[in-house]
Parts: sequence; C-alpha cells; structure tokens
Amino acid sequence: METRKTIDTRAFGLMVILCMIWAIQQIAIKAAAADIAPIMQIGLRSGIGALLVWALMRWRSEPLNLQDGTWRPGLLVGVLFALEFLFVGEGLRYTNASHMAVFLYTAPFFAAIGLHLKLPEERLRIAQWLGIAVAFSGIVIAFFGPAEPPNTTESPNILLGDFFALLAGAFWGATTVVIRCSSLSSTSPTKTLLYQLLGAFVILVAVALISGQTQFRPTTLAIGSLAFQALIVAFASFLAWFWLLRTYLASRLGVFSFMTPMFGIVFGVWLLNEPLDPSFVIGAVLVVAGIVLVSGDAWLRQWFDTPGRGKTRQDS
Repeated sequence: METRKTIDTRAFGLMVILCMIWAIQQIAIKAAAADIAPIMQIGLRSGIGALLVWALMRWRSEPLNLQDGTWRPGLLVGVLFALEFLFVGEGLRYTNASHMAVFLYTAPFFAAIGLHLKLPEERLRIAQWLGIAVAFSGIVIAFFGPAEPPNTTESPNILLGDFFALLAGAFWGATTVVIRCSSLSSTSPTKTLLYQLLGAFVILVAVALISGQTQFRPTTLAIGSLAFQALIVAFASFLAWFWLLRTYLASRLGVFSFMTPMFGIVFGVWLLNEPLDPSFVIGAVLVVAGIVLVSGDAWLRQWFDTPGRGKTRQDS
C-alpha cells in the first residue's frame, strides 16, 4: 500500500521555492503587460507548457489514452483552468499584482466548501469553518476598507480587478473539486496537467484574438516573462507540485500555501513599487490566517490536541 510521508526539510525547501515562483508569476505578467497582453501571455505559456508535458509523456512512454474515462472531466478542468487564468489576466489589467496574489489564493476556501458538499471524508470541522469566516472578513476589509475609492491613475478600477481575482480563485477551487471527485483523481499528474494546459491555450488565445489583445513587442522583458512562465511556472513548478502531492501528505503541504500571498505582497511592493493600503494589509493577514486554519486543520489538531480524548475512551 502506497504511503505518503510527513513534511521533511526537502519538502519544506521546495515549497518555499514553489510559493516564490507562484508569487512572482503575477509580477512577471503585470510587468510585461505593456509589451504583451496578460491574456496572450498566459495563453502562449500554456501552449508551450502543454508541448513540454506532452514531450515528457512521450519520453516516459506514457500513453495518452482517451478511452480511460478521463476525457470528459479532463475537458471540464481544461475549461475551468482557462476561466481561472482568464480572470487572472483580465484582473491584472486593473488591480495590483499583490492584490491578485492574495485574492487568487482564496481557492482553498472554495475547494474546501465544494469538497465538503461532495465527499463525506472531506467534511469541514469547526476550526475550518472559522478559518473560512476569518478569511471572508479579511476579503471584506481588503475590498471596502479604504475610506476613499482606491482607484488611481496607475491602477484604475482596482475593485473590479480584485473581484476578477476572487473569481479566479473560485474557478481554481472548482478545478480542485472536479479533479478530486472524478476519474482524474486516479490518473497520472502529467495527463491531468496536459488537459488543463491545453484548455487554457485554446480558450485564452481565442479570447485574445477576439478581443484584440494580440499586441506583442518582443522586448527582453516580454520574452523573459514568457520564458519564465512557460518553462518554470507552467511546466517545472506544476510538475514539482504534483510530485510533492504524490510523495507527501497533501494536508501538510496545503498549509504552506499561505506563503504565496505573502511573497506576492513583498514582491509587488519591492519590484513594482505597488502601494500598500493599511486595510489591504489587515485583510491579507486575515486571509492568510484563514488559509492556515482551513488547509492546516489536521496539522493544527496534532499540535493542540490533548490526550483527554484518549482518556475518555479508556474511562468509558
């Protein structure tokens, strides 16, 4: 029987690197937006990433069998993945990269609620419901905290961008639910990733063409951003994440996702000189606290559980 390990130094170090990469992807897309539209960036990176995943499957002699019952849920996760990044790309046209990093990572809450409704073994505990409530209060504060509308010359209509980021998180959460509740839960990670990348490539490039977001000035920044997203984000980091999921306990890994929005805020301020509103900082802290409560429930119970429950069993 396959067993998964608890977190060790290697897993922790890799998770830190992955969270930094996932935070920087928002920065890279935003920084290169003047040279290549965000939607086109994400569409092209998904196509390149899909080619790399397909090449890896061929090298491993891994069959791409569509008769195994995965093509229907595969089509669905491809659409959901595309919608997630459609709202990421559109959101980055209006909001800051640091805001995107925080609101996108509300995905664990949407996934937790969906899995609670679909799978008996994924029922939420009281502490997890508390985490969702804490995160929701953080979202409200981050959205509506400023006394004046947060629209600026640099980031017009920032609330719309934040809302798009929240929608992106919801579609990411829905993707997780479909994977967990369908035949994709037992298929190979590379095949699941290929479905997602192909869906994003086809849909996002089509949206870019229809909406006229096809500008591409081959500057160093644009090419560097595209290469980073295709090779590092869409290919290497996603495959590393799937390897971690197959090697270590998922509940232990999930709690480390809180690092991504924190890195996103730091990199946004440092690299893009994005302003920090106090209400957004407070809201972001609450969202991160909610992530820890929802994703790290099993870990936290191990830390804080007392042997009282065991004594009660013995006494009874």
